[in-house]
Amino acid sequence: MVNTKKITNEEQLKIAFAIRKDIFVKEQGVPLEDEFDQYDKLSSDCEHILVHYNEQPAGTGRIRFVDGVGKLERICVLESFRKYGLGKSIIKALEEIAEEHGASQVKLHGQTHAEGFYKKLGYRTSSDVFIEDGIPHILMLKEIMK
Repeated sequence: MVNTKKITNEEQLKIAFAIRKDIFVKEQGVPLEDEFDQYDKLSSDCEHILVHYNEQPAGTGRIRFVDGVGKLERICVLESFRKYGLGKSIIKALEEIAEEHGASQVKLHGQTHAEGFYKKLGYRTSSDVFIEDGIPHILMLKEIMK
């Protein structure tokens, strides 16, 4: 069973950080000091979500609002849970938050290996490849309906 919800307390936020550290820092080699930033707190500027699979924390993501556009960030699913469609659940939840905030567009910096995944969810590639934290990325955009 999949359960995706907004993070509302520090304990949930610590779980999300542990997932991100496992994936981005340990698995992908992103420097620890680059993974965490000023948006990693509970605030109205940035909302975080946590997805559980069979009551186990399995993935996370966050959304910030930049010039009225929802920017999806730090989307990840633990390796042992990647076959259950949880990435799609995370994206859907973040898009719903964007709609709640009145955004008509969302964007993300997707790792190039995930471009096909995002395209299936309605995103379009909007940049050439660029390097972020040593990993090739592309800017992807999606119009969302209210």
